[in-house]
This record gives sequence, structure tokens and C-alpha cells, in this order.
Amino acid sequence: MRRFKLWLIVIIPLLASCMKWHEGEEEIFDVAGRGLFILNEGNFQYGNASLSFYNPEEHTVSNEVFYRANGMKLGDVGQSLAMYGGRLWIVVNGSHVVFAVDPVTFKEIGRIENLTSPRYIEFMSDSKAYVSQLWDNRIFIVNPSTYSVTGYITVPDMTMETGSTEQMVRYGDFVYCCCWSYQNRIIKIDTKTDQVVGSLTIGIQPNSLVLDCNGKLWALTGGGYEGSPYGYEAPALYKIDAETFAVERIFRFRLGQTPSEVKLNGRGDMLYWINDGVWQMNVDATRVPVRPFIESRGTKYYGLTIDPVVGDIYVADAIDYQQQGMVYRYSGSGVLIDEFYAGITPGAFCWKQQ
Repeated sequence: MRRFKLWLIVIIPLLASCMKWHEGEEEIFDVAGRGLFILNEGNFQYGNASLSFYNPEEHTVSNEVFYRANGMKLGDVGQSLAMYGGRLWIVVNGSHVVFAVDPVTFKEIGRIENLTSPRYIEFMSDSKAYVSQLWDNRIFIVNPSTYSVTGYITVPDMTMETGSTEQMVRYGDFVYCCCWSYQNRIIKIDTKTDQVVGSLTIGIQPNSLVLDCNGKLWALTGGGYEGSPYGYEAPALYKIDAETFAVERIFRFRLGQTPSEVKLNGRGDMLYWINDGVWQMNVDATRVPVRPFIESRGTKYYGLTIDPVVGDIYVADAIDYQQQGMVYRYSGSGVLIDEFYAGITPGAFCWKQQ
């Protein structure tokens, strides 16, 4: 899980100033139609994050498409992807930057810089988005149209040293955000006032968050690690009513397990997550399945996405975090359809619908 690899980021401010952006020739792309973007994290301090693009109809993958289209590397530690306003947004944690990219040509359109340690971006409108941060007690408010930082949301009871905001989901006029490193909360933000208006204590280290078709939030907690000064407990999956902001059900895992990457299918009625293998559960279920939907291949499942149109399941395998990782594509019934190499440590996905 990529969230546990970034706790040594204490010299990140030095890296962005040393980053050489333009390095090589530029290649012309013109890719129409549906496809899957894969963000490859790379290795911390190596500046080798990369972007891949997979065509599900043709079963073809193109690697290093950002570098090939722009003549420059993405930077250090590719964290997350989002699609908004006809642009692909690439959050690069260690280089303090969010890129806006044309999803057809893979060309950079703009970038938001001078971020502390960006993790995820959530959009409110063409002129406002939130960017969560690691090692900062603030969520940055940005203008996606001007690529500028316009303000901050300070999270109560969080210091700069232990600050960590992670995945976000929007529900009406509110954004819910899980607080991860040395944290155990989900916070509720009023998007009209850009203020934290609620906080819900759950398990240690919430690492992922989704909103289902019934208006229920689902949060996975990692439980910390043995010897952690913040504590160590069994991880859990929490079902939370977004309207009342109250926990409805808790599904416990065994101590020492490391569930992550909770995701939904296109209808929002089926949950998936990684816990060695890939697990599947209906949002109305009252207990966790007894066996994984897709068994582990004995290496390291690291990222997960579900095709929102056809329901295929894509799971990334980091292998050893040094060589090119693999992505496995399964049908909705769990049959292997395809497999292909991506970049180093593939971890984040984003669908391009046209």
C-alpha cells in the first residue's frame, strides 16, 4: 500500500527546486475513445513516476505517455488521478505539484505548484477544488481554471507534524475527508464556507473512502502497525450514513491484516477492496465474505479499479517496488482477461470515457 511508503518525506521541499522538467523530445498522440489511465508511483526520491494508458477494446498499453508527449518526467511519487472539466489531473506527491493534462494528446495544459505534499484532489466547480496534504494540517483550496492556490482549510486538532488528510468524497454541499497518518477521523467540510463543521472518530489510519448508491460512506482503516506510538489495532471497514454522519456498521478484520483501496462498481452497489486478494461485497451485506473474490498471486496487490461501464476488475501488482509492475484485468465474474506491464509501482487509476 503506497500510503505506508511516504513517512520519510522530510526533505521533499529540496526535491522540487532541483527538479529538471524538460528533458527530451516530444511525441504526438491523438487518442480518442475510452481508456484507462494508470499512474505509476515510481521510487521515492528517484523522480521516476510515470503515466500509462490502456485501451480495453484493443488490449494494448502505452507506457511513459506523459514523458513521451511532453519531453519531461512527471516527477517524484505519483499519488492519484482525477478527471474533471475535460482534463486529467495528476497529483505528484513528492514534487508538490498537480498537473492538468489533455486526455487525448497527453499534453500538459497547466499545473498547480507550491503544494506541501498533495495527495488527492476533489472538485467543487470550475473555479474551486480541494487538495488534501500529507504533513500539513491544512487542505489547500485551489482554482482549477487559473491553476492557483486561493486559500486553506485548517483542520482542528491537527498539527503540521502529524497532519494528514487523504481521500475525499462529495455529498451535496459537503465534502468528507479521511485523516490518515497518526489520525483516526473523518472530517466534514461545508463547501459553502470552506470550514470543517464535523468530525467522526473511527479506527486508526483511515486509508480510503467511497460513497455508495444509498448515500452511505464506506471507510477502510489500516489499524496502524506494531510498535506505533499512535496505537495498533485490528483494521475495519466502516459503513457511515452521510446524512447523519453516524456509524451504522463495523466489519472487523484480523489483527495484522492490511485492507486498502475500497472501491465501488459503476452502479455504486458493490464494494471491492484489497486484502492480499481482491474482495467483493454487496453494499447491503451484513457480513464480510469468507473468501476473496480474486485470490492473491503471491506478490503485492497495490491498486484497484472497476470499469464503470462493463464491470471488469483491474488490480495492480507492485511485485517488488523496483521493476515494472503488472496490471491484471478480470471479468465481472472473476475470469482473467488480460495482463500487461505498466511502470514502477502502479497504484492509481482513472477512466477516460471518450
